[in-house]
Amino acid sequence: MRRYGPAVLLLLTGGAVLRITVFGELYLRYVQAGLRPYLIVSGAALVLLGLVSAAPGGGRPGREAHHHDHGHHHGHGHGHHHDHGHPHGHGPRVARLLALPALALLLFPPPALGSYSAGREAAQRAAQGVGTFPALPAGDPVTLTVGEFGSRAIYDSGRSLTGRTVRLTGFVTRGDGGTWYVTRLAVACCAADATTGKAEVRGADALPADTWVAVTGVWHPEGALGSEAAWPPVLDAVTVTRVRQPADPYEKA
Repeated sequence: MRRYGPAVLLLLTGGAVLRITVFGELYLRYVQAGLRPYLIVSGAALVLLGLVSAAPGGGRPGREAHHHDHGHHHGHGHGHHHDHGHPHGHGPRVARLLALPALALLLFPPPALGSYSAGREAAQRAAQGVGTFPALPAGDPVTLTVGEFGSRAIYDSGRSLTGRTVRLTGFVTRGDGGTWYVTRLAVACCAADATTGKAEVRGADALPADTWVAVTGVWHPEGALGSEAAWPPVLDAVTVTRVRQPADPYEKA
């Protein structure tokens, strides 16, 4: 069992990566879709290395070398031989501990980031200049990402949202005094760099936190363009509908 510890760890890790990429779309909870080919190659390489390590003679010293070492230690006395034997007990234990995260990913993939992660982010926005935005498509409601709605509401000097009915999809987060938001996390590469976009929803009762909803409504201007008072943007709801969480829960930053 001691010999196969590293091989099992490689197989578990590689199998977990392949499970969330080749056999489903769970990887979208953690990284952008464009990284899928790299994950597949990495997972396959880990599985291959694990199989090679587990094969007879894979990474194992030959019998001749073993006898040579054994004799060498005897020639240098009992103390040297005792010191040499100490580390053997620790390798398998460490391997077993490292296998736990891989086993968890293989059997119980963690969910996508939700309201807890969104609530932890400070309300600091990247500096952006006020300016005009491209015209919105014709027809109402117009479907926007939560991030695009926020950008237009806060920075668009052309006020392109005025009089338009928009549709936003995201999950529910709660604020103080019954306030609630339709929220979406945006990632540039992976979940570790996620940033929060949200819009306050007025005129509709709040659903439980982390419930995915599609909100149709009209922009409610608040504060001067580019000011702190304009954040977060406000949407006067017309309809709020429960929806399933999309396969890719993140917007692109």
